Amino acid sequence: MSYDNELYQQVILDHNRKPRNFHKMENASHSCHGINPLCGDDITVYLNVGDGAIDEVSFQGSGCAISKASTSLMTTYLKGKSVEDARQIKDEFHKMILGEMDPEKEEHHLGKLTLFMGIREYPSRTKCASLAWHTLVGALDKKDEGISTE
Repeated sequence: MSYDNELYQQVILDHNRKPRNFHKMENASHSCHGINPLCGDDITVYLNVGDGAIDEVSFQGSGCAISKASTSLMTTYLKGKSVEDARQIKDEFHKMILGEMDPEKEEHHLGKLTLFMGIREYPSRTKCASLAWHTLVGALDKKDEGISTE
């Protein structure tokens, strides 16, 4: 097992067992519910946005280890980022997991989120990793109908 793969597995397991920012945010300025019917992932992302920045972000729900870990890492990484930066990071993350961008060769803003680069080798799991990010955009856009990966 390569070091990168081992680190990826450790991070996924850690964030699945002890997800960060896992709570319903009372008085959130933005929220959205997202589901991945294929895997059964079901989350709600909560945001407090002020002056164009994400002041607080949290989530609740259930799902597979990849979905929960992706959401947990997303919440820790985006706290304090501008809404514009969050949208750019979401786009880069999505391109990375689909194999449309190689973070080892292209400039990006993903930081530790590059741990998810290996997901592109498992196309059936990309929806698990991307659900949180699509739900984030739904919250930013105040989509009342929610988000589905289908």
